[in-house]
Amino acid sequence: MSILVFPSQQVGDLTITAVSDGYLHASFDFLANIDPADASRMQENAGIKDHTAIHINCYLVRGGGRTVLIDAGAGGFKQWGGRLKTNLPLAGIQPSDIDAILLTHAHPDHVGGLMDASGEAVFPNAELVAHHREVTFWQDDGNLSRAPERAHGNFLVARQAFNEYRDRLRTFDAGEVLPGMTAVPLPGHTDGHTGYRLESGGQNLLVWGDSVHFPQIQIPRPDVTIAFDQDSHLAAATRTRLLDLVSSERLLIAGMHLGELGFARIKRTGGNYGVAYAE
Repeated sequence: MSILVFPSQQVGDLTITAVSDGYLHASFDFLANIDPADASRMQENAGIKDHTAIHINCYLVRGGGRTVLIDAGAGGFKQWGGRLKTNLPLAGIQPSDIDAILLTHAHPDHVGGLMDASGEAVFPNAELVAHHREVTFWQDDGNLSRAPERAHGNFLVARQAFNEYRDRLRTFDAGEVLPGMTAVPLPGHTDGHTGYRLESGGQNLLVWGDSVHFPQIQIPRPDVTIAFDQDSHLAAATRTRLLDLVSSERLLIAGMHLGELGFARIKRTGGNYGVAYAE
């Protein structure tokens, strides 16, 4: 099988590769603080043809004797994504090669790919690493009972993922989760939503999880939230703080819904933010 070239960045001794899981779609009715017509216009002006498409990235990190995956895509849940299982081998990696999987959070488009169609674990040798608040939230029956019925499937998928990997599930609170990979709390989207700062050889990259779903809308308009956010006000505040940080530091970023190019820098002009995709 030939190895395809996926978007990659070198950070010191680490090679980070964006591996696509495909797409999901979300109506602009799910967005708050913006008129759907304005959202559509922003996508049109950015040259995006399928306005409601949300791309799903997973990130492969190789170096230091480890092969790490950050998030595992949707795995076909609700016909979302599902291409990771095909694309990983095309990137030269088999599921059995993965040593650890770091989760940004446990929404189904991030954990659905941990299991196959029969519910079995896809990654036989991988430790699953997640923030302890994320695991606790999805396993809490009180949270399940209070959730709207449309969200019950999200709880079932998260619980199945944690159950399938229970013998190799490791939770953390803060700090370095693997050598050179440090947890960055990004609260609001979910209870334990976490980014990862990768550092090697004096270089840095931040995987910022679901800080945005529609980058061409939510980067210039960080006040725009989405119904998937657990705490929309906190999610918007976190996004604004993060945009200030990464633009000030000129920090290379990666995001699960940043688009097929996978890597970018945030530029700030006056009080306005924009995205510049990295080569």
